[in-house]
Amino acid sequence: MATSRSRTVPRASSFRAENISSVGIEYVLHSHPQVAAVAVVASADGKWGEVPVAVVELREGALVTEAQLIAFCRDHLAHFKCPKRVYCRALPKTATGKIQKNVIRNSL
Repeated sequence: MATSRSRTVPRASSFRAENISSVGIEYVLHSHPQVAAVAVVASADGKWGEVPVAVVELREGALVTEAQLIAFCRDHLAHFKCPKRVYCRALPKTATGKIQKNVIRNSL
């Protein structure tokens, strides 16, 4: 597995390790009508090892809070897969428009 790809898959640990697909979380968040783009990365957590964290770029004029987006995820995903934190801000992109997850991961 490529190193950069493995860093986007949070591994939540309770009694057993659970690999959480960032793509699945991104799919659910992107289906929200006020979300323009989304990136999910793994972030260190003292209790769980790693947890998913979402960075969301909202559509122009959208008014939605981080708590509302987490609640939306809880309605569509298993609770352990929901992002623990959601940040609403512009996503860093390359010249070709690809989201730079490494930049996001380093800024958290």
